[in-house]
Amino acid sequence: MHDLKNVVVSHKVLIEDDLENQKTEIVAKLEKGQVLEGTVKNITDFGVFIDLGGVDGLLHITDISWGRIEHPKEVLALDQKINVVVLDFDDEKKRIALGLKQLTPHPWQSLDENIQIGSKVKGRIVTVADYGAFLEIIPGVEGLIHVSEMSWSQNLRSPQEFLKVGDEVEAQVLTLDRDDRKMSLGVKQLTPDPWQHAADKYAIGTQHVATVKNMTNFGVFVELEDGIDGLIHISDLSWSKKVNHPNEFTKVGEKLNVVVLELDVDNRKLSLGHKQLEENPWDTFETIFTIDSIHEGTVLKVTDKGAIVALPYGVEGFVPTKHMVKEDGKSLKADDTGEFKIIEFNKDSKRIVISHARIWEEARAEARVQEFETRKKEAKTATSAVKKVKDSVEKSTLGDLSVLAQLKEQMEGAESKARKAPAAAAAAPKKEAKPEAEEADKL
Repeated sequence: MHDLKNVVVSHKVLIEDDLENQKTEIVAKLEKGQVLEGTVKNITDFGVFIDLGGVDGLLHITDISWGRIEHPKEVLALDQKINVVVLDFDDEKKRIALGLKQLTPHPWQSLDENIQIGSKVKGRIVTVADYGAFLEIIPGVEGLIHVSEMSWSQNLRSPQEFLKVGDEVEAQVLTLDRDDRKMSLGVKQLTPDPWQHAADKYAIGTQHVATVKNMTNFGVFVELEDGIDGLIHISDLSWSKKVNHPNEFTKVGEKLNVVVLELDVDNRKLSLGHKQLEENPWDTFETIFTIDSIHEGTVLKVTDKGAIVALPYGVEGFVPTKHMVKEDGKSLKADDTGEFKIIEFNKDSKRIVISHARIWEEARAEARVQEFETRKKEAKTATSAVKKVKDSVEKSTLGDLSVLAQLKEQMEGAESKARKAPAAAAAAPKKEAKPEAEEADKL
């Protein structure tokens, strides 16, 4: 039994050596362009392995047919005998590249000579990519329909919105290069350009119904008709509501009433508005939310810079952090309701700045002023009373001085008379004193 195994192994080695020699001999005789007969040995997604009589060659899927195929089994079957052409080979790795389509003339050589730029052609969509779709006019001859040539719309969208594999499509030849085997096609050229009459149909101020097609941070792209698109800037969506992103206001596919604000036919641009269909409520708000007026409000959201407050008539105001302080020293929080004073109103930017703290701060200040005025008034009254008393005292003092002056004058008069009396006696005649002397002598 041991000897039998040795015999089998030896026979296998001989067979393998014989096959290897056969492969080497076949490869040695190979030439590029050589046509060989082979048998389909295996079929894969990427190609077919062909038995060339002891050595295998690969027929890649792209070399099976001039036209596009999804899988090799669409054209070939196992054990099928076919003629193939040698495209390339590697002496060391024993790899042979084969071709089938190369045995027939290239389809571009048989393309109708009447097909020129501007011609209309029909075909089947064989591939759809992000940038466009390929239309097969005849097997092996394809043209590219770029996404920008699918619609007159300036709002470029995905080609899948317009075409899918298998669609039968008519297109117009835009460019044609038979030497390089390239062709570009257009679909929109088969319909009238809607912008030719846009100046009349979409004059400034006209109103229309549009369909939301796309949204960005700065606005909404809408379609008024096939090929006519417009932009509604985010600031033209609402008079009163602060819209941070258009998806807060609308959604793709929704219908919106719009009015034409600007029209540029040359550049195919339409500027549209939605809020302009209504009167600007901020003209009215300007008369309601006047500076220093006080309104009831509810805190909607608190941020690191302040809070958003819901005011009457659906208007929102912003209260800075320092103006959120309540009289008890605490700050307002979400869902709190209170009174707010208007400290800034900007109609153009739709901005209202409010304060809660200023109400009680000014009330305190007013109370202090009133207290000061009261004290001032009381002090003035007291001063007036003191002045009256002083005036009265001064008058009394002056009166006393007048009496004293009169008394002084009387006293001074009496003293003067007293001084004058001895002088008069001294000046009288002496004869008048003689009898007195005589009488004195008699005594």
